[in-house]
Amino acid sequence: MPLARAAAAFLALLLSWPIPGLAQDDPVPSKCLAIAQGLPSVTFSSFTPAQTVRAASEVTITYAGHSTYIIETPAGVRVATDFSGIYGRDPLPRVVTMNKAHTTHFTTTPDPAIEYVLPGWNPSGDGPARHAVVVDDVYIRNVPTDIRRYGEMEKDGNSIFIFEVADLCIGHLGHLHHDLTDAHYAAIGRLDIVMVPVDGGMTQSLTKMSDITTRLYSSIVLPMHRHSTPMGEFLSMMGEGYEIDYREERGFTISLRDLPRRPTILILQGV
Repeated sequence: MPLARAAAAFLALLLSWPIPGLAQDDPVPSKCLAIAQGLPSVTFSSFTPAQTVRAASEVTITYAGHSTYIIETPAGVRVATDFSGIYGRDPLPRVVTMNKAHTTHFTTTPDPAIEYVLPGWNPSGDGPARHAVVVDDVYIRNVPTDIRRYGEMEKDGNSIFIFEVADLCIGHLGHLHHDLTDAHYAAIGRLDIVMVPVDGGMTQSLTKMSDITTRLYSSIVLPMHRHSTPMGEFLSMMGEGYEIDYREERGFTISLRDLPRRPTILILQGV
């Protein structure tokens, strides 16, 4: 199959995923999707529906703990990543994403007041989880990956979640247990901000995680899983191409226009 046709077929597959729980009649196509990352010589694809064009706004991101970050959108939507009910529950988020590696990443009894509960696996076991959910001003989608549980790899048991809001592309790598393929990178697309596990054991090794982070080449890298690895080990592997920014606060506010010119590893207060 010619490369251009392969790219078109791949894009059609991505945009044909089932769309559960939409808060709008029609989901917006991904503005962060970059087919060219996985298929060399293919033109970069960008989608900006006229009805979604708006001035850049600010997003607030707070490190709640472990692998839970709180994303607050300009419209006031509160999203908690890898939600277990331990971190980020006050005030209660409107949207939560979960992965099932350990009970610190999911809960079987989420508060019924949470409007959207998005597991990174398919509870029915029938294929991977597929999410493409629009909640007010944020579009949430996932890229399935495998997961290691009880010593064995389980296909499609984890998800990388991508949050597209205020023209920013924000990614959470979840409990990533393996290298990413070109197809994964193509499905992820551009990430302005990426949340990366740096435990070096329960997920990917620090060497492999630094390779993945470098290839994603996000403007801001937010470490998580900080319980077992001295931060200096991860920072040294990332090299001199990254600025290091330690903050005394747990959160920060960012817009597309405020992204740092040099890639920056931002270490917020938290556990």
